[in-house]
Amino acid sequence: MPGHVEVQELVKHFRTFERREGLWGALQNLVVREYKTVAAVDRISFEIRPGEMVGYIGPNGAGKSTTIKMLTGILVPTAGRVRSNGFEPFRERSRYARTIGAVFGQRTQLWWDIAVVESFRLLKKIYAVSDADYAARMREFNEVLEIERYLHTPVRKLSLGERMRCDMAAALLHNPPLLFLDEPTIGLDIVAKENIRAFLKRVNREYGTTVLLTTHDLSDIEELCPRLMIIDHGRLLFDGGLAELKRQLWRDTTVKFDLKDREQAQRFEQLEIPGIRREKLGDLTYLLSFGRDDRPTADVIRQVVNAVEVLDIAIEEQSIEEVVKRIYLGGMSPEAPPCNP
Repeated sequence: MPGHVEVQELVKHFRTFERREGLWGALQNLVVREYKTVAAVDRISFEIRPGEMVGYIGPNGAGKSTTIKMLTGILVPTAGRVRSNGFEPFRERSRYARTIGAVFGQRTQLWWDIAVVESFRLLKKIYAVSDADYAARMREFNEVLEIERYLHTPVRKLSLGERMRCDMAAALLHNPPLLFLDEPTIGLDIVAKENIRAFLKRVNREYGTTVLLTTHDLSDIEELCPRLMIIDHGRLLFDGGLAELKRQLWRDTTVKFDLKDREQAQRFEQLEIPGIRREKLGDLTYLLSFGRDDRPTADVIRQVVNAVEVLDIAIEEQSIEEVVKRIYLGGMSPEAPPCNP
């Protein structure tokens, strides 16, 4: 099925050579070599349905790029099964490649020394895109990504942001049902990132393109992906929505109070609420933090407003960066079953 990805018990092992230190170690390495096997991806399973936009994140070395390379057919799995767009990627790589698009943030699929438009024309022939479809897509790419000004410039003379726009257009020139993005906004400024995000939203909305996105910029996930998968040490730790992720790991509620005057601030300082952590942000501004399961937020707010005069109240949500950082630091056990959407 176009745009559908199914992964079952996927494994990828790499055999690495362990180098000994020093001159004597170097001499030993010439005679006897020791190897160890590293599990870059360790029995992960998931399904991506047509039209979904899914974020795939994890710390450096977690196994993200290795997974993407197996899903695109670049790497052969050690074990497990991948079915994508109705193909087994590494076995049917040539036919499968015509049904996907891929953008790798630090690598370009455009030819380095020729004008961008010449790369597009070559890709048009490779993917057998009709003249009418090519013209229509180039108009659309220019409308959203504003690439017309770069078409006659050699790729090597483009800035990173300009090149990424052109790479995104190149990946979608043949209108694939499935798009893999590996750090597509790395190194881009705010304006360039917004252009890329707007373009991806439009492609997903108008064509139902399935998108799997790996990124270290969690604002990409918040802007684009209703669903999030988190991998670490090759294991899938979480698979679900952002709201569910916060529900599982957001242990504290934080409420900010802006008080009327210094007299109210003094009364607030003397207020005793058991189990509450208090932080002073300014002369008249305070934060109260407490376990979200310990007491209802409404009760805490009620106790404060009954005791002092308050100008403003804000319940502050924990950022996705803080939640994900907690996972990386061991806040969610790899042995725990991942949450399914």
